[in-house]
Amino acid sequence: MPFDLPELLGPYLLPALIAVPLAVVVYFISARRGDDNPPPARGEAKRGEGRKEPRPAAAPAAQPSAPAAPAGPASLLVVDDSAVARAKLGKLFEAAGYQVTLARDGVEALDRLAEQRFAVLVTDLEMPNKDGFELIAAVQGSMETEDLPIIAITGHEELQARVHQVQGLYGIFKKPWNDRELLKRVETLARLPKPIRK
Repeated sequence: MPFDLPELLGPYLLPALIAVPLAVVVYFISARRGDDNPPPARGEAKRGEGRKEPRPAAAPAAQPSAPAAPAGPASLLVVDDSAVARAKLGKLFEAAGYQVTLARDGVEALDRLAEQRFAVLVTDLEMPNKDGFELIAAVQGSMETEDLPIIAITGHEELQARVHQVQGLYGIFKKPWNDRELLKRVETLARLPKPIRK
């Protein structure tokens, strides 16, 4: 009985015609994916052969920074020969969260400045022993305190006119002062960066 080849291959021919081109397409897709990973350079391990995962880059070394400002509330030095004015200013600034040191005159203020660093100096101008003008001159003339922000307070018109000639003041307030304005000025000055002393 003769074999009829087309009749014999008929049931297999159609699946073969579909499977072979499909296999070729799958082969080319797989080969293309391999192109994304270039061949290893000479002497480099092939994929999966003892290859170590790259380490993440180490973080850059931290640059030495300036010493941080001391933690806690800013320190203010308030100088006034009037006990009432000292008490009012002390209460105002302490309520705003500042650490307040009080002095009665310029001599006592210089003693406090020798003991401690302050963020802001608030001083009256007319005082016994050493007045505000002499205190301001001493503070600005010292290497240790020359950068200390100073606010002057006065109750006398003629002194207010004279204080405008003083260089380096950060504010002049007339008695009675406006609490809100004075607090805003002190807050701004207390935030100023302090120079680093070597």
